[in-house]
Formats: sequence, C-alpha cells, structure tokens
Amino acid sequence: MHLKLRVFAEQVLVAANIFVLFLLLFESKLVIPAWLQTIGRMHPLILHFPIVILLLAMLLEFFRFRPEYAGNAFYRNFLQGLLLIGALFAAVTVIMGLFLSREEGYAGDTLTWHKWTGAGIFFLASMIYWVRNAKWYKAVAARGGAFITVVALVMTGHYGAALTHGSDFIWEPISKKTVAEVPLDEAVVYTNVIRPILEQKCTSCHNPDKLKGELILTDPQSIMKGGKSGKLLIPGNPQMSLLLQRVHLPMEEKKHMPPSGKAQLTLQEIALLTLWVKQKADFDKKLTELPASDSLRMLATAYLQPQAQEEEYDFAAADEDKVKELNTDYRTILPLARESPALAVNIYNAAAYNVKQIDELGDIRKQVVSLNLNKLPVKDADLKSITQFENLRKLDLNFTEVTAAGLKELGSLKHLQNLTLSGTRLNLNDLKGLLPQLKSVKTVAVWDTKLSAADVQHLQQANKGMTIIGGFKDDGKNPLKLNPPQMKNASPIFAQTLTLDIQHPIKGVDVRYTLDGSEPDSITSPLLDHKTVIRQNTTVRAKAYKKGWYGSDMVTFDYFKSAYKPDSGTLLAPLNRVHQAEGVKTFFDHKLGVIGANNPAWANNWAGVRNNDMAFESEFKTPVMLSSLGVRYMVEEDTGIFPPELVEIWGGTTRDNMKLLAKFKAPMPVKGERASLRSVEGSFKPQQVSFIKIVARPLSKIPEWHRSKGNRALLLVDEMFLN
Repeated sequence: MHLKLRVFAEQVLVAANIFVLFLLLFESKLVIPAWLQTIGRMHPLILHFPIVILLLAMLLEFFRFRPEYAGNAFYRNFLQGLLLIGALFAAVTVIMGLFLSREEGYAGDTLTWHKWTGAGIFFLASMIYWVRNAKWYKAVAARGGAFITVVALVMTGHYGAALTHGSDFIWEPISKKTVAEVPLDEAVVYTNVIRPILEQKCTSCHNPDKLKGELILTDPQSIMKGGKSGKLLIPGNPQMSLLLQRVHLPMEEKKHMPPSGKAQLTLQEIALLTLWVKQKADFDKKLTELPASDSLRMLATAYLQPQAQEEEYDFAAADEDKVKELNTDYRTILPLARESPALAVNIYNAAAYNVKQIDELGDIRKQVVSLNLNKLPVKDADLKSITQFENLRKLDLNFTEVTAAGLKELGSLKHLQNLTLSGTRLNLNDLKGLLPQLKSVKTVAVWDTKLSAADVQHLQQANKGMTIIGGFKDDGKNPLKLNPPQMKNASPIFAQTLTLDIQHPIKGVDVRYTLDGSEPDSITSPLLDHKTVIRQNTTVRAKAYKKGWYGSDMVTFDYFKSAYKPDSGTLLAPLNRVHQAEGVKTFFDHKLGVIGANNPAWANNWAGVRNNDMAFESEFKTPVMLSSLGVRYMVEEDTGIFPPELVEIWGGTTRDNMKLLAKFKAPMPVKGERASLRSVEGSFKPQQVSFIKIVARPLSKIPEWHRSKGNRALLLVDEMFLN
C-alpha cells in the first residue's frame, strides 16, 4: 500500500475508533433521520466484506511468525494492508449496524450480544493492527489475537442470523420438532395447536429479542396486547383481526405476513387460526370441550394426529434434462422435496401467459403434483389442459378468470386435495353446484370473492368433508366496523409547530377530526389532509369512515408543546427505588410512559417519589422567556398512584436569586375511577430565566375511601413541558 495512502487510512481508523466509541456511549440519544436509515439498512450488504477480509487476515496472522514467512517482505506488507482494510470495513459495518438498530423491531439480549461482539471485533482488529509491530508482540500474542477474533466473528454472525431469521435458524433442519405429541383428550387448542404454528411461522420476528412492529407473539398476554398497528386479534371476529388481514394480503404487499422469503402459512394453518379467533381466541379451552362436529375440533384433531411419513409416489422421477429444458424465465419446475419424484410448477408473468405453457408439460404430467397459476389470465378452456396432470394434489387459481362451469373439469383429478380460488368471480350458487363434484378436495380457499361470511358458513355446513377458507370482501353488502385511526407522528411532543399525521391502515379510509372536544362525524367534521398544523397543546379526536363500513370508535390523541429543554439538571431529592427512569433527563426526553408502571418492564419512562418531594434544579446556558409549566402524570387510584398535591416552579437569572413563579394543584380522582394519563399546567407572567427549580409534592394523605387511606401516595411523572 502506498505510504501516503496508508497514513491517511490509519488516520481514518483512529477517527473511526473515536466515532464508534462515541456512538456506543451515547447510543440512547441517537435520533436517526431518514437518509441515515438508508445507510443503516446497508448493514447486511456490507458486513460480508469485513468477515471475509478479517478471516483471511487472521489466518495469515496466525502463521506470521513461522520462519518461512517471518522474513518475507511481501507477506508482511500484504498482511498489514489486509488487516487495515478489514478494520476499516469493520468500522463501516459497525456504524451502519448501530444506525439500523435504532429502527423499530430490534431489541433484547440478542441485539446486545450482536452489537458488542461486532464492536469488539472492530476494536480488537484495530488494536492488533497498532501493536503487531511492537517488540513484545510474538507468535503467542499473534495466534491468541487471531483465534479470539475468529471466535468473535463466528459469535457475531450467529447473533446476527438469530436477529434476522430467528434463534433456531441454523439448527432448525436437524432439531425441528414435530407437532406436540399429546393425547387428544388432554390437548389444549392454543397450547398444542395455535402456539406451535406461531412458533414455526411468526415468533422469529415477533419475540422479546426482535420486536418487529412492537409485537410479541410468545405469550397470551402479549398476543392480546397487540403491537404498534393496534390489536392483533378481535376475539370472535377473524375478518377484523389484523392477524388474518395480514395473512391474506397478496404476497407482493409489504404488509403481507409472514414476509416474502419466509416460510408461509399453509391453508390448514390459516384455517386453524381463523377458526380459533372465531371461537373467541380462548387460550385455555381443551379440544374435547368443543362439540364433536365443530370445524375447529375436526381440523385440530387432524393436525394433532401423528404425522404420516412423507407420501410415497408410485411414479418414477422425470428425466432431469427434460425438466431443465422446460424451465424458462416465466416457468419454474422444482422437486417437491429432496430425492422426491414429485414436481411443483410455478408459472409467472400474466402478459406472457399462454395455455401452451401448460400443454408443453406433457412429458412430466405424471410427476406434477403442485401447479401455481396465481394472477394469470387462465380461462375455462385452459382447465382441460390441467386435467392431464393425473397426480395433481395442489392447484392455485387465485385471481384468475375461471368460472364454475370450467372448474367442473377438475372432477376427474382423483388426487386433488387443495384448491385456491381467492379473488375469482365465483358466487354462492356457483360453488353449491361445484364443490360436491370435487370429491377428493379437502381444502378450498375463497378469500376475496363474492361470498359473504354467511355464504362461507353455508358452504361449510353443506360440505363437511371440506375446509372452506373464506374472508370478507369490501363490497358494502356486509358492513363491518373499522379499527380506529393511528397516530404516525414520531412523537406527540413538539417545540414550535407540528403537522398532524393520523392515518388508517386500510386504503381509501377518510379520517375526520375535531379540536374542540366534540365527536367527529362523517359529514361536517374536517377531513384530515396531512396539512393541519398545531401550535399549542392540542387534543385531537378522530374517527375513521369508509363507504360500506361502519365508522370506527372515536380515538383521542394528546399533543404537547414543549418549547424549551434545559441544558443540565440536578436532583435535589432521591427518586423512588423502583421508578428511577433516567433521573432529571426523564422530564425532558420527549418519551411518554404508558399505564402499568408498577410492572418493571414498563417503568423505564416514569420517575416516582413517595416519601419526599420530587425536586430538581435545571440550567439554561442561554436565558429563555418562560410563561408556563406543564406536568404529565399517571393516575391509578387502585394501586395508590395519585396526582401531585402541589407543583411549584421557581426561576431566576442566577441559582441564588430564584423566586416563585407559580404554584398549582392537580384535580384528584374519585373512587373507582379508571387508570389514566393526565397533564396539568400552571401559567405565570413571562419571565426570563437561566435557572429553574421545580418541586412536585406527592399527595400526603390518601382519601378516606381508599384502602390505603392516610398513607402517602405514589407520584409518577414522565414528562414536563416548558413554554
């Protein structure tokens, strides 16, 4: 490496070490703008370079002191350059990874281990580069450093794979468990049927270590709580349950779950989830508590039966050269499983589709057991060509142009078990005449057709040997209730102005709102157009409306103006041992807490006191003009969490001459009042200050009607607003 270039690269390496250390120390304060998010998402792309380069460098370093290499100038210079390049790539990878980790969906111990082992590799590689020419650096040190670096690389890769694919991704093929073997009279529907499905298809992205969408699917409480997009399940109503909506979205939709590239839910698994939600999503009900004729019981019983061995086919494998010849840009033919003669065919590109693409498969007609024709202009006349596949088990005709008249041709397929007809123009009368003729078919999917929920139920009762997977189509004939709108602003706290961003996950929904405390209606209330700007504390009430749907429940969003943030602060009295949060920083970090702060997992944003006042001083390096103080607090009278009895704000130009600017009280709850989050504000004559002191006094005596009457209450505050 050229001397000047090497010196420059070494200077960059020093700066990178300082920058990475800075990011690690102040990671919790990082706010990543959109353009940096793009850079962060390049982390999976770039990480392979330092892995390969450092592995090669460590291999060379391990043998560096052998006599045949020790005096080789080319070996020495090449290794030095390789190690420098590897360390620089490691720096870039770590920085990108830290940016990426600030996005939603990344949390927990796995992320922590991945982050620190990755950063450790970078620091270790940098240290080896700087000390490798020291007199004390001998063969033992070189081999030890190389060995530790390689081990760290393996560990980092393991934790990275766990974050991306799930903790059991590597060993799943050899450790994959069969469905829980449990006697049917002891089986619990959730524990033995639903939970295994979620574990296999969902929890790799939705667990405490990887909170994608702030959603956890590893325990009943978290499942019912839902995530960032709202409730996951509406017990008794699968059509309105977000879980089933996402499952039935087209594969190319960004919100389709599981995401493209992950193992998808089978028709049987979708049916089980749908029926379970329809049965009120009971987490404790035993299988035998369901009626013997119940669809969920019958399907779950089949699911729990000991798994049969892989089907053995009575036909020979197709000629490999012929299969290779039949593979084209718009048609793929793949073995159904390793060493299996069965083939799965997928045909793509509606513009290029022609029935000849089916006819050309005559040489492998016996081996085709799965045929995917989704979203192609398949017509009734084409179905006759499909009947040549005498061993066909699965046929996907979603969003095609077939009708019931043409589908009757499929009655000659004696092995056809799964048929998907979602998005077709079939109606109830069509299917009433068709389904009895498809005697071998076990599962039919009719999502997004002209069938109503009642139609699907009618077909299910008339065809008890089949599982009919239906869904709701927005045709206005079967109105359902919309979910409430959702706040999409990064934070409801703003300094000067904020443009309201309240949206709904369903396309074409109107969000109407009011700012005067009244309930929005679908006609006179203003339509949210993403241009509404607020400049002061504001309570927004919003409802969602769409033709063919019932309007949503009203939802309330509180926005808070906080124009000033102190530069430093000091507690004057200790906080409660459980509710330390981040000390004085808690009050001005723009992070709002949630109800449930006595749960340690939710207590991070709450600062609390009971036996003394909540008191602190703060300083502004540049004087500010203050005229009000707002305090946001929790009320949960059942657990003894009450509003502040008194709040005082003091201010002045120096620490020693502060005077009382205002004192105010918060309204007290009444017996039986529901837990809530509230705020109280005190105003005063505008005053220029460099120092402030805030004192919030907890309620000294809990009311007589409370079981803890006479005791001091707990005061919890998550944010204060200075304006």
